[in-house]
Amino acid sequence: MEAGDIQGEMLNKTLVVSAPGKVILHGEHAVVHGKAALAVALNLRTFLRMSPRDDGKIFLQLPNIGVKLWWDLVQLQPLLDAFPADRTESKPPSPEQLARLKEFAGTADGPGEIHDVATVAFLYLYLSVAAKSGVLPSVDLLVWSELPTGAGLGSSAAYSVCLAAALLSGCGVVGYPLGEGQSLARWTEEELDVINKWAFQGERVIHGNPSGVDNAVGTWGGALRYQSGKITPLKRVPTLRILLTNTKVPRSTKALVAGVREKLLKFPAIMEPVLISIDAISRECEGVLEAMAEGSSQGHYSVLEELVDINQHHLDVIGVGHPTLDRVCQATAALGLHSKLTGAGGGGCAITLLRPDTPPSVVEAAVRDLSRCGFACWETDIGGPGVCAHALPSLKADVVKVLNGV
Repeated sequence: MEAGDIQGEMLNKTLVVSAPGKVILHGEHAVVHGKAALAVALNLRTFLRMSPRDDGKIFLQLPNIGVKLWWDLVQLQPLLDAFPADRTESKPPSPEQLARLKEFAGTADGPGEIHDVATVAFLYLYLSVAAKSGVLPSVDLLVWSELPTGAGLGSSAAYSVCLAAALLSGCGVVGYPLGEGQSLARWTEEELDVINKWAFQGERVIHGNPSGVDNAVGTWGGALRYQSGKITPLKRVPTLRILLTNTKVPRSTKALVAGVREKLLKFPAIMEPVLISIDAISRECEGVLEAMAEGSSQGHYSVLEELVDINQHHLDVIGVGHPTLDRVCQATAALGLHSKLTGAGGGGCAITLLRPDTPPSVVEAAVRDLSRCGFACWETDIGGPGVCAHALPSLKADVVKVLNGV
């Protein structure tokens, strides 16, 4: 492939895509021990704008983490030697590929900071898709996210899904679904499968050995069940209102998982029934969500609230609670709301279920009380769509402003 013969037809227009974050609704930690977990799309999204250039350069901007880089295509051309054209989306990144990309990006000796791994993940996906399509595009890429990084909300997967969708569409490997006059569109099931597989490889660059859950939620949206390595999307799920709270307390997922394992080994007759109960909560919730998708009722919300409360108590029992999470539960319970941690626990984030008729005054009071604790809060929803293509003017004003570089 010659550097002078590199512009694909699809790159004659600007592409705008978005992908959601994720939360674990039920099944945290139990999933490590072969139980079921429910992961759902979080409608805090990552947005990507990719525009064609005609100067043989690539610009990458990630304003959330302070990345602003550019390269000449002639600089990237030699790296294609490590990316054969017959490469498939099911083949993981090789150590040789990653070593060359890290050396090129100047991150070979670094500690793996977020801006470094994000840059290497971009280069990996860009070159993989370029080799597959025979197109080395000159583009301007800007990625901005509503998701906080490092909070267990799938921010890296949303990034990988957006990159995969835009690059595959821009290079003609999959179609770009947004037609004239449309404000939003989604890819076909077959194309989503290709996007998901490439996004998973991007996640491998970032995390080494991810489960595949986060990128699957980012691609497909809705909700899925994960158990013993098997990912099963739920056929139909309702969209649920939630309050998401970030306690801003950092935690080590590895240490928390090890702590649960230690308790299980020490007290198997006590801990195993708790994990079995968490599994039952996930399955009960799955049934409720599918019933709600057929036609909602207040009775379903009462069950969901009870399941949230029970699961939070179980998570405390297995040792992954935290005083800040207790404060979230207490502050929201005082207003008649129901909360639980989501993810690894030990700090991190919590979700609070909101009914359709929860008064705005109650939500405002919850946000006020939690903000006074030093926490960050968002009112959003879960269960919405996965990766989407957008007409830029149809997006929220603050998103349009960022994507336009204002």
